[in-house]
Amino acid sequence: MITSFDDYPIHQTAEPIAHPAPTDRNFYDRYWFNGFDKKGELYFGASLGLYPNREVMDCGFSVLCGKEQHSFHASRRAPADRAELRVGPLSLEVVRPMRELRLRLAPNDTGIEADLVFRAKTIAHEEQRNHLWEDSRLMLDTSSFVQYGSWQGHLKAGGERVEVRYDTMLGTRDRSWGVRPVGEPVRGVTPRREPGIYLLWSFNHFDDCCVHYQTFQEHGGAAIMAGGALLPVYGSPEQIPSDGDAHARAFGAMSHVVEWRKGTRWASAARLSLAERGAERHELTVEPLLRFHMKGIGYQHPKWGHGSWQGEEVIAGEKWNVDELDPLTYDNLHVQQICRVRMGDRVGMGALEQLVIGSHRPSGLKGMLDGAP
Repeated sequence: MITSFDDYPIHQTAEPIAHPAPTDRNFYDRYWFNGFDKKGELYFGASLGLYPNREVMDCGFSVLCGKEQHSFHASRRAPADRAELRVGPLSLEVVRPMRELRLRLAPNDTGIEADLVFRAKTIAHEEQRNHLWEDSRLMLDTSSFVQYGSWQGHLKAGGERVEVRYDTMLGTRDRSWGVRPVGEPVRGVTPRREPGIYLLWSFNHFDDCCVHYQTFQEHGGAAIMAGGALLPVYGSPEQIPSDGDAHARAFGAMSHVVEWRKGTRWASAARLSLAERGAERHELTVEPLLRFHMKGIGYQHPKWGHGSWQGEEVIAGEKWNVDELDPLTYDNLHVQQICRVRMGDRVGMGALEQLVIGSHRPSGLKGMLDGAP
C-alpha cells in the first residue's frame, strides 16, 4: 500500500512505509507529552500511538488541577497514511521536526479541549535502547528520544479554561517505537521468571539546563537499562544545534534513593546522584507536589489500554479525585509526580515517573502489589 510518505527517501526496507519491518503484532510508534506550570499547580499529559499490525490508533489527553483529574480517551481504526495524526477530535501536527509541534483537542462531548504548541528548548536526546526477553520471546525492543521545552495556548477541563504561556508552562516529550506489550495480551505458558517491573524516570527543568534520568531494574536492583544526561537549554528552537547528542553531557555513573510513602508504591521524596563522565557529580533532591495517574492517557488502563481495539472511532471521558484512588490497585500504580527539584544552587521543577509491580528488594517492596512498610 503506497501512501504520501513513500514520496520521501526514508525507506528502511523493501516494503512501503505503511508496512513495518517487524511483523510482531505489538509493534508500535508513539508520541507522549507532559506539561506543568512552575508553581506546581497544574499538569496535563497526552499520548498518541499507532499500532499498524493491530490496525489501531489511539490517544489520550488528561488534565490534573488540584485533586481533580479529567481524562479524554479516543481510538480508531488506524489510517494507512502516516501523515494522518488524528483520532476523533484530537490531532497532532509536526510543525517543524525537533523544533515545534501543535496539539489540538477540538470541542467534544467530554468537555475537555486544548490548543497547545510545544516549543523545544533542548536537543532531542536519544535514550538507551530497551531490550528485554521473557524466556524465549522478545517482549521489549524499543528506541526513543526525549526533548524538553515549553507550551503556549489554552486548555479547558471541568468547565474552566486555562491560558498557558511559554514562560510559565514547562514540558517534556518522548517519541518511542519498536515492540512492547500493548493491546490484548498474547496467551501462552506462564513465564519462568518472576513477573514485575521497576521503572523510574526523572525529567528536571532548570533555567540553564535540563537533567534527564531513567532506569529499569530487576527485582534485586540490578539495572536492565540506565541512562541519563545533562542537556544545555537554548533560548529559541532556532538556536538548537543540528548535531544533536554531541552537545549532551552523558552520565557515567548514576544512582538513586526513593523514600516510599507508607502503604503505597508512590514516592514521598527522592535523591539522584549523577556523575558526568570524567567531570563533576550532581546531587538532586526531589520533592513531590502533585500526583498524576498515567491511566488518564492509557497506561495500565483497564479499558483504554494502548493498542486495544475499541471500534471504528470511539471517544470517552472520565474524571476522579486522586486522593480517593486505591494506591495498591494495578491501574493506580503508574504515576508521574510534579516535583520541586534542587541541584546545588539551582532550583527548578520536574516530573518523577514511577511504576513498580512485583518485588523490589532494595526498596523493601514485597509481593506483587504490597505497599511500602
